[in-house]
Amino acid sequence: MDADLEHLLRVEAPQVLGALVRRFGRFDIAEDAVQEALLAASRTWPDDGMPDNPRSWLVRIGYRRMVDMLRAEQARHRREQEAGVTELALRKPDRRPGPARETDDSLALLLLCCHPTLSTTSQVALTLRAVGGLTTAEIAHAYGTTENTMGTRISRAKQQLARTGARFTPPADLGRDGRMAAVTQVLYLIFNEGYTASTGDRLVRVDLTGEAVRLTRMLHHALPDDAEVTGLLALMLLTEARRPARTGGHEELVPLDEQDRRRWDGDLIAEGTELLDGVWNRREIGPYQLQAAIAAVHAAGASPERTDWPQIAVLYLWLERLHPTAPVRLSRVVAVAKAYGPARALVLLDDLNHRFGLDRDPLVRQREHAVRAHLLRMTGDAANAARLYREAASLTGNQIERRYLLARADHLG
Repeated sequence: MDADLEHLLRVEAPQVLGALVRRFGRFDIAEDAVQEALLAASRTWPDDGMPDNPRSWLVRIGYRRMVDMLRAEQARHRREQEAGVTELALRKPDRRPGPARETDDSLALLLLCCHPTLSTTSQVALTLRAVGGLTTAEIAHAYGTTENTMGTRISRAKQQLARTGARFTPPADLGRDGRMAAVTQVLYLIFNEGYTASTGDRLVRVDLTGEAVRLTRMLHHALPDDAEVTGLLALMLLTEARRPARTGGHEELVPLDEQDRRRWDGDLIAEGTELLDGVWNRREIGPYQLQAAIAAVHAAGASPERTDWPQIAVLYLWLERLHPTAPVRLSRVVAVAKAYGPARALVLLDDLNHRFGLDRDPLVRQREHAVRAHLLRMTGDAANAARLYREAASLTGNQIERRYLLARADHLG
């Protein structure tokens, strides 16, 4: 498929889905109707030419397919003579849909996909599928699972929404039902998975980071006064700015201290810093703003030696108090090592392991081993550092990260 056509269909998909869900109230089958409309477009537009109003064309085809599916469902229910069948939202099946509204339904879909009855994994997968326009295969690859498994998970999530009677929530209701925490968490998880893919032979999934930034921009546009949404967008931009320097010519991982900072994206750094400055003096500071502040301090350092590591260590301590997670604790250990030396950082790491069992947590054990190996290398304990680098390499599913860790171990002997 032509790249421009593929991009157009990906952008229009959530709008078409929103139009169908708004009209019929059936998210569980509307997504299937949208996919059939997109497939029809990909088959006919290259030969027949693109219609004057692509969105209206897609809505019309999706509407027809939706009517067919609802009629088939009604007929099946009548044949089975089931009692208490849920009333369908189909009122006048022969009425043709009017022109598609030129509004962005992505926010309403995002809220629907982040329904509190769904698990976090289902929220992320459904958001990527319905709002981000990623294929089931792409989402499965991001999570290191099969397409069939991910398809089943997405299907169950849609069925769960249908059972709970979830409604298409207009953007005006943003934040009123306490769902914003789930929305920002989903966007944050999507970006992180893209920035360092958990599996595969690529360090970065640009499709995921790009979607996360696009959706967060959209959310910030709708909620410009929400400090945490602003902080999340700033964090993504400041972090994404470093992406061009994170890999070398042979796709090898380049750690932060060795990156060519001239390759960092100055425009993204300027935009992210300006966003953060606009909300930093608010009375309440949240976790995303703190993480953005840490990224901003990194961006302000002209070199690793001129980075304000004591300030970063303090910010991580503040962040840990607000958001006491294992990744934050390990990041604080690294900052303490840079600011005050590896011996002090090892004492801190031992204390955190004693209190929170980071070295026994399967979700962060790989990173704990890598951090400890780094600290031991700094102290001159090459043998134990090499051993831990190899153990960390055995625990990661990302091939580029694995090669980096093994190279570190081999260098130490």
